Amino acid sequence: MPSGCPDRSGLVGRHSELELLQATVRDTPSLALVEGEAGVGKSRLVRELTSRLTEVRTLVGQCEQLQEPLPLSPLLDAFRQTGDRIGGTRTLNPVIGALAPLLPEIADLLPAPPPVLTDLGADRHRVFRAAVALLEHFGPLVLVLEDLHWADTVTLDFLAFLSAHLPPRLAVILTGRIETERLPIREALARASSGAARIVRLSPLNRTEVAELAGGILTTEPAPDFTDRLYDWTGGIPFVVEEVLRTFMESAGTELPGGPETLDDLAAPTVLRDVVVQRLLSLDEEAREVLHAAAVIGLVADDRLLAAVTGRDAAGIARALARAQALGLLHEEDGTSRFRHALARQVVYESTPAPERRWLHLRTAQALESESPPAARLAHHYRQAGRRTEFVAWAEVAADTALAHGNDAAAARFLVMALGADGLAADVRVRLAVALGRAAVDGLAHTEAQPIVARLLETEQLPAAVRGELRFAYGRLLRQSGDARAGYLEIEKAVGDLADEPALLGRALAVLAAPETVTDRHLRDHEARCDEAAVAARRSGDRGVDIAVRITRAGLLLEQGQPESWPLIEDLLGGDLPASYREHARACLNWAQAALHIGRLDRAEALLTEGRQVADRAEYLRLADVADLVTAAVEHAAGRWDGLIDRVRRLGGADATFGAASLDSHLLHGCLLAAIGPAEEAADRFTEVIAVADRVGAVWPLISARTAMSRLLLTLDDPLGAAEHAYAAVADARAKGNWAWGAAPVLSLADALNAQGRAAEVAELVDELAVGLDGTDAPRAETALLIARAVLASNHDAEIADALLETARAAAASAGLRYDEAQAAERLGLGRCERGDARGGADLEAALRLYGALPAARDVARVCRSMRQHGVPIPYPWRGGRPALGGTLSAREYRVAALAAAGRTNQEIATELFLSRRTVESHVSSALRKLGCATRKNLATLLLDDSA
Repeated sequence: MPSGCPDRSGLVGRHSELELLQATVRDTPSLALVEGEAGVGKSRLVRELTSRLTEVRTLVGQCEQLQEPLPLSPLLDAFRQTGDRIGGTRTLNPVIGALAPLLPEIADLLPAPPPVLTDLGADRHRVFRAAVALLEHFGPLVLVLEDLHWADTVTLDFLAFLSAHLPPRLAVILTGRIETERLPIREALARASSGAARIVRLSPLNRTEVAELAGGILTTEPAPDFTDRLYDWTGGIPFVVEEVLRTFMESAGTELPGGPETLDDLAAPTVLRDVVVQRLLSLDEEAREVLHAAAVIGLVADDRLLAAVTGRDAAGIARALARAQALGLLHEEDGTSRFRHALARQVVYESTPAPERRWLHLRTAQALESESPPAARLAHHYRQAGRRTEFVAWAEVAADTALAHGNDAAAARFLVMALGADGLAADVRVRLAVALGRAAVDGLAHTEAQPIVARLLETEQLPAAVRGELRFAYGRLLRQSGDARAGYLEIEKAVGDLADEPALLGRALAVLAAPETVTDRHLRDHEARCDEAAVAARRSGDRGVDIAVRITRAGLLLEQGQPESWPLIEDLLGGDLPASYREHARACLNWAQAALHIGRLDRAEALLTEGRQVADRAEYLRLADVADLVTAAVEHAAGRWDGLIDRVRRLGGADATFGAASLDSHLLHGCLLAAIGPAEEAADRFTEVIAVADRVGAVWPLISARTAMSRLLLTLDDPLGAAEHAYAAVADARAKGNWAWGAAPVLSLADALNAQGRAAEVAELVDELAVGLDGTDAPRAETALLIARAVLASNHDAEIADALLETARAAAASAGLRYDEAQAAERLGLGRCERGDARGGADLEAALRLYGALPAARDVARVCRSMRQHGVPIPYPWRGGRPALGGTLSAREYRVAALAAAGRTNQEIATELFLSRRTVESHVSSALRKLGCATRKNLATLLLDDSA
């Protein structure tokens, strides 16, 4: 199969239908008719049946769509497949010779033709008898005749004859397309000598089955909203699903599907377009005009609105819709005529000449105005009609309506479209842009809104208050799209213009007070901004602004690990905060992230749960990605890693809706790869995050990414590189003035320098860290401080080092930080084993079990190597330095990995195993990750160990 083509090998659904056909084959003589609309999977079902018939002969004939079909052509085509299977030990019935003139290719294998009959009816009857006799000769036999809707009348007459004279060991499977009427052969089949034929009516797939089919074709599970849109787009018709995904894969390359909007701009598959256009052209002019109007109106063909738009009476509309239904362009659902699927409507719409489309949109808008429809619908039709003034007016009304219902994303989309209209007056542009700035911050239109707002700030002479509000919105848009420094600077500029707008000023200053936003500001600056925000909030008298400032102050203290943050949070949660769903949800998720930063996993989980519940109630779409990211981070810290790496990979994909969260998701992905493998991918992730975070000035992921890279380089025996990244992370933490963030970098630096025999150089820094953490409640930082002190003590007092590590291990366990606990146990065990202390073996085994439960394959491999080096028995199921391969790799992954370990290239493996190169690449990457290998060379070593 060519790369990029859907794999249609797996049958989705249809289990009861397949069982019915299998029963037909068993219970001979028998007949079954598989019917359904075009593309619903009739032929696919029959292929699945015949592939399972290993002990029964099968003949297949195909009716063809010809202007004048050849008499009996599908049956004769089936007989031509028999070839040298005719004859054998059984004597052929002489009447079979009547088929010889019709089958010259095998005539020499048949009895001699009987004398010619002059009565055409008698001759046809003899041919029918001959065909039945030959079918009986081949028994047991399954005869499949496909696409009876194209069959000639002689073939249909033969099937009526056959149903009355079925040979005892014959099963007949027929397929035919139906749209609105039954196939004419059904009456004859109902009177079959063996009893009425089984009717297998295939319906479109349901949503779950469409998701299964899409997952098989894409070789990954698509997002639920993607499959929901795919179902709506295709009507659940398997052929249409496959063609849409084939078109998608050809246009998207190796990119996996993202959100449902990725389907919106997809062209209708060529095969489907040809079918729909052919049916459309077969309609008369009246029906075609009505169907064009229906495509403009929407998926549902509203009879009354169609009459108003086209000027035709109700009877004319009904006739046109009935003709379209007869051709399968429409179908009946819930008492209304609807397009069979969205793609059929799209093809009809695009087939309508552009001038006619504009006229129909205008007529539709005018007809709708008298009915008080949703403003969004009117805006759409006026826009497509090219009526700018009416479109902008209704788009603004639609945006206001969306905002009133809390749908900021929809409001932002309408305002972006309105601002894109030509010839807008300056005052209208400013009014729309200010509204857009407000909506886009909480919506999802960051990318679209930014250039519009920036252009207005550059080109318009705006009053100070308007300019300040617009700049504040622009700064927030920049921050939310991931450009932390640029956004921060814009908001700083806005502050000067907002002096006379204390409510907006208070909110702007509260944003500037958040410490995790930017690299170039010290905690003192954030604290000063927070105090200024409190003054502005009091001056405004706006309770909402006061709440926003208090939320920021609690977060500012929490990021430092200050215990007084918790009473502030509890006061807010128990007071006014729950009255504002959005502020409530946003605050809980921000606090949950801060709690994770300092290692308060218990608090983070509670805040996350509350934040998600509130966000779901508020249907606050902008927080969806943030909530998913915080959830993933919590699960990482808690050691719940099952399936986590795939979810995190999707979070940072091209379809991510909240740019500011993407760096954090990439960082988390890198941390998982560093523990699971391969190490090169982890290094690439960290390098990417460091480069981008440094460029945009995003302090939180920058410090953490540099620290994570330092730790990774230590596992790769590069203490010089590790020290370089650790020094940079320490410098960032010191510049920010937050030692709760600086503890992990200090520990990494201590390890890197200790590996070079220079541990003493970090002693003063460890003391500085201890002073900075005094009085804080930050378990993760406190654990890092204890371990850093143990690193220093290990060179002169092993007992003190052990005591510090025991305390660190207990602190991590108490905080629920499983990975941190495993690392402390590993350090303790390794140190003791190196000194010959018998307790070290138990410590290493404890670390191994903690890593294995995650599973952290690279860490497991490293601990197993240490255990072998020190003669410590490795427990089941870890053998040969990593988990047993049989429990880690699938059979296919193992085979691919073995060939890769033997030096084969991906293309060579693909050729040998009949796989695509892309599939081989996926299996190799999966094997490297699961086994914690950095390279194919490491893979070879592991597989050699396993075979030994």
